[in-house]
Amino acid sequence: MALTPCTSTSFINKKERKNYRTHDDISSMIYFAKMNPPSCNLKAKSSNQDVQFLAPNMEEREKLHGLSSSTHSNNSSTKVPVFVMLPLDTIAIGGNLNKPRAMNASLMALKSAGVEGVMVDCWWGLVEKNGPLKYNWEGYDELVKIVQANGLKLQVVMSFHQCGGNVGDSCSIPLPPWVLEEISKNPDLVYTDRSGRRNPEYISLGCDLLPVLKGRTPIQVYTDYMRSFRERFKNYLGDVIVEIQVGMGPCGELRYPSYPESNGTWRFPGIGEFQCYDKYMKASLAASARAMGNESWGRGGPHDSGQYNQFPEDTGFFKRDGTWSNEYGQFFLEWYSGKLLEHGDRILGSAEGIFKGTGAKLSGKVAGIHWHYNTRSHAAELTAGYYNTRNRDGYLPIARMFAKHGVVFNFTCMEMRDGEQPQHANCSPEGLVRQVKNATRIVGVELAGENALERYDGGGYAQVLSTSRAEGGNGLSAFTYLRLNKKLFEPENWRNLVEFVKNMSEGGNTRLPECDSSRTDLYVRFVKQSHDKKTAEATVV
Repeated sequence: MALTPCTSTSFINKKERKNYRTHDDISSMIYFAKMNPPSCNLKAKSSNQDVQFLAPNMEEREKLHGLSSSTHSNNSSTKVPVFVMLPLDTIAIGGNLNKPRAMNASLMALKSAGVEGVMVDCWWGLVEKNGPLKYNWEGYDELVKIVQANGLKLQVVMSFHQCGGNVGDSCSIPLPPWVLEEISKNPDLVYTDRSGRRNPEYISLGCDLLPVLKGRTPIQVYTDYMRSFRERFKNYLGDVIVEIQVGMGPCGELRYPSYPESNGTWRFPGIGEFQCYDKYMKASLAASARAMGNESWGRGGPHDSGQYNQFPEDTGFFKRDGTWSNEYGQFFLEWYSGKLLEHGDRILGSAEGIFKGTGAKLSGKVAGIHWHYNTRSHAAELTAGYYNTRNRDGYLPIARMFAKHGVVFNFTCMEMRDGEQPQHANCSPEGLVRQVKNATRIVGVELAGENALERYDGGGYAQVLSTSRAEGGNGLSAFTYLRLNKKLFEPENWRNLVEFVKNMSEGGNTRLPECDSSRTDLYVRFVKQSHDKKTAEATVV
């Protein structure tokens, strides 16, 4: 899940300049506030020692997705490159690079910290803003050149979703105006819940193959966009631009928008709602039910699946022995998750054809939906399109589909620990990460990671170090840190980042810091601060 708090990098208020000097030329001109030596080193121990699966008053824990205890080939001696996400508004609404001088200074600082590179969203709503097939890559071209000048690498996200309405969305970038015009004429082009609420974050996968966007299908539109990117940046692909992450849903993730935060629709840890009520999805469901010989199953989604902010046991569908486990529930969930897999397969197939031979890796992102993981039905995962339950592994099919196209499996919530979560939410981010690591190991697909929430503390970094290793599954091939902003440059935060990057370059062969062993009470959109904020500044002279 893209829980991505961010602010723009604007700690320099001097007049912007167009000339850029490289890190090697002027690294000595960047001064950070005086930092004392670290009070403790980032060390990591096996996360199994810190796992808390049960609230004290829970019944006997269900055994979920048991993994082999044997240790597979350990990559603890392998360097794990670290990338840093750039602000969401790195490219301004007008299509130009935002605050280029501040960006250059930030990139120099990151280079000095030892990071491998940065990640940027390539917004459909900005690039193809002026009309179908009218692309404006100018701001991104300027960014690529600055990244190259500083000796860094670039991960680029093909962001076919809107920015705004989710955790940390600090700016608003809607879909292209001409697309919104089509949606206003035909509201069924976007995902719809049972009550008829439309979600404009992303085009419904139900119309993937229909010419609903000025004579082109959504898949054709995404394909043309990626092909234009390849042609514009072909001289940088495989050298500066080392990875293309293909957006496949809201927040760029392969999922349905089942937990929208806009207007208070959903709050953690609600189960969310199924998003299959636009006319195209309803027609598909009806056709599948007819093919099964039971037309009554195709008259709509489950009637007893509850509302966004309910808990599994409040519903007939998701409760312990609910409808999810009977024949109808299995039919519906196979159809719902299968449509999502088909959508991902189409887009990744197009991306593979476009970027094959360029030297750039392809990746896709899957959301880390860890709440209600310790229940039988895994309700929050089901509404998002991941058919993962007590007795079914929902991540193996996704991993196989990614492997088919040679795509890196990018997963979030790598920084989270079970003991940090509220007991009533039945969370297990650690269990979820272990399951995904095992699934990607089985099919032989690369695994990369991100932190789901903004973290600066040693405990968060240490958990990433622990999960980066290959114990019991895949180790990480890369990690992307969320996110570049002013707070990152505060003395203690910067010191922790530098130490983290150093340890990741040594394969994460360390253990957790004793000075950060306390419970942090961290869950979605809630971080309890244990110390006062310290002020610092980064100044380019």
